[in-house]
Amino acid sequence: MRAILLAFLILLPTCVWATDGIPPLPIDLGSRDVSSLQRGFKAFQQYCSGCHSTHYQRYNQVANDLQLSDAQMSDAILTDAKPFELMENAMSKKDAARWFGVAPPDLTLVVRVRGEAWVYRFLQGFYRDPQRPFGVNNLQYPYVAMPHVLQDLQGLAEPILETETINGKARQQVVGVSSPTGGQLSATEYDRLVTDLINYLAYSAEPMKTQRQQIGIWVLGFLVIFLFLAWLLKKEYWKDVH
Repeated sequence: MRAILLAFLILLPTCVWATDGIPPLPIDLGSRDVSSLQRGFKAFQQYCSGCHSTHYQRYNQVANDLQLSDAQMSDAILTDAKPFELMENAMSKKDAARWFGVAPPDLTLVVRVRGEAWVYRFLQGFYRDPQRPFGVNNLQYPYVAMPHVLQDLQGLAEPILETETINGKARQQVVGVSSPTGGQLSATEYDRLVTDLINYLAYSAEPMKTQRQQIGIWVLGFLVIFLFLAWLLKKEYWKDVH
């Protein structure tokens, strides 16, 4: 019975996501696969870096971690920044505030702050909304002040509406999104693009995660050995007392 209940709790979020039209979170999200990180970095530079910075990272460190050649990194830098400089966006905050109403946030730590699942649902949650300035809204982050920069790739979904009555007045509420249409990529291809992009953002939020985990194993091993030696030393000290 406990096993059935645990399985239900694990699958419950997937069921919720399925009902609102957003696909479930891939189980391999957050991997440190170098090929995935390279594709994610390329996607970020191409579609995100015009507005968003990752100014806690440096180009040369990213190139070293992601095994990118000097030529590959030079092609990826879209500004006049040098390889040793921080990864700033190409848009000034003044222009960004004038165009979008608010300057786009830095994304270095977005996965650390929001979580991988939140970012995944955000990138999958855009839908058509003619009343918004850019013609789109977002199921995960309603009234977000940004366009759907991946619309050409994913296509655009339609909102799924339900009518609810509040204080005697009926109003429509968005409860989900339909399958996007008109995109250059299939649903599977777009899902892989989003996964690669979030993998890169997860790396950006904590570049030393893999090394930290490896060091942690050695530290725990040392503590186990030290505990055994401390126990032997304690026995030796207390031998005369007993």
